[in-house]
Amino acid sequence: MFLDTLPVELIADILAELSLADLIVAAYLSRRLHTVASDPALNPWRKPILRNLCTHNYEPALANLSVRSIVPRHNWIDILTRARPSFLLFQATLPNLKQSEWEEAFRRRFLPSWAKWKKDAHWKEAYLKILHRVWHRSTTSCTTDEAWTKYMVLNRNGSANQLQTTSRGFDPFVIFDDMKFQNNMTHLDTQQRVILELTDVRIIAFGTLSRPKTTLTINPNAHMLVQPPGIGRGHIKSNTTCRRRFFNADDHIQDYGAYPLMSVLSVPHYLSQEYEMTSNTYTQIQHPVPSAAYANYPFFTPGGGDRRWISSPANEDNLHWVGPLMLIAQIIVPSEDAASDTLPNAGRQQFASFGWSDLWAVAPWMDERITKRIDGPGLGN
Repeated sequence: MFLDTLPVELIADILAELSLADLIVAAYLSRRLHTVASDPALNPWRKPILRNLCTHNYEPALANLSVRSIVPRHNWIDILTRARPSFLLFQATLPNLKQSEWEEAFRRRFLPSWAKWKKDAHWKEAYLKILHRVWHRSTTSCTTDEAWTKYMVLNRNGSANQLQTTSRGFDPFVIFDDMKFQNNMTHLDTQQRVILELTDVRIIAFGTLSRPKTTLTINPNAHMLVQPPGIGRGHIKSNTTCRRRFFNADDHIQDYGAYPLMSVLSVPHYLSQEYEMTSNTYTQIQHPVPSAAYANYPFFTPGGGDRRWISSPANEDNLHWVGPLMLIAQIIVPSEDAASDTLPNAGRQQFASFGWSDLWAVAPWMDERITKRIDGPGLGN
């Protein structure tokens, strides 16, 4: 038979190009196809599953995939990580997984600080509770489950504050306008940058750009978070692990966005050390898993979805981040069009808490940059 002469890897690659419905049929056509389709190492199911999850146009076969014993169980970790909450809660037939697999799905999907809701429950129970909470918060303005919303502020002196306010009255525009007033920056426009997008939330930075006359208002940590040195639109992550270490001012900083492409020699002397990494390396984030638009994070992801670098004429004027930088977590609303402006609108109440553990997961290189960690307002004295 012709199939007997083909290597199993090639057969698996061919099967992976089929739709889920066709792959289910093909897997039962012969004993050899059945063996290839059920092999966890070959796993031809992963590619069509990811195709469904990335396009958000789910095939009917995806909902009942767990009843197929031929499908390796570990494929469900990807589904539990990336699928829409409403699909998992109300349409899909969930499989029986080990507690370790439910834990992996939880940590890959949700922010680290959300693990506080687990308490003494099993990981499956915790996962489904948080998933239902996310769906509920994304479809209503109810804040009963989380009365207080936490957010982070990076100060220009190198310190950072974890603050909180009532969820019902949480409005990032009002909060940041008050910060600008306190720092005498009301004349500057508020800038927003989507730092990272996950399955259920996106991390958004609020800040201000200016050409200051003195160095007192410049916030180097804001630049380090939004556009880390060595990562820009010209630095595309390859399939291999890409790490880069910065030690001295001879390293070339290529950076698009708030700061135009320039050599280290053109960086002002007073910022040449501030805009360098000292010992940290960049590695692709695994927990939590970013959305397809930010798949290479913290490296640049081509395709137009990575909005840390926003092209505009103002970005050509050598602007600097000044004053405080505020970080919030915005819950993604199902009705939002991915191609539209998904930055928060005034009056919207779909937000979640963003704390210290979330900051270290999203930007681990900031651990060595923040000089003082303060819970609550003030200087931490």
